[in-house]
Amino acid sequence: MLINQNVPADTCGLDPATALFRSLGDPVRLKIVKRMASGEVRVGDLTRELGLPQSTVSMHVACLRDCGLVEGRSEGRSVYYSLSRPELMDMLAQAEILLAATGNAVSLCPNYGPDGTTAPMVEKENAR
Repeated sequence: MLINQNVPADTCGLDPATALFRSLGDPVRLKIVKRMASGEVRVGDLTRELGLPQSTVSMHVACLRDCGLVEGRSEGRSVYYSLSRPELMDMLAQAEILLAATGNAVSLCPNYGPDGTTAPMVEKENAR
């Protein structure tokens, strides 16, 4: 994705980029993606590994599938999920490099806070 800063956001593909980062912005979905980096996995396996209800895991896997990041392969009554785009792991590796370079700046962000639950500044201002 090339982002040309001289072109308005809606004409240079930022909406799909926003959707991509939002799909990876949930800690559970990020754990699922990282787990799938080591190979195929069933929802039941993820449920046990993550300690979450099956419905929650299924919802997150469906989100990743709908975004085109994950694909399923049926075998008998089971569906094995895997990453559909190996480039995703390249992007996450680059993100780790960026995080290492910025130190704690991202985790101390005043808009999102260390736990990621603080509302963005725009929402805070609108709430006043």
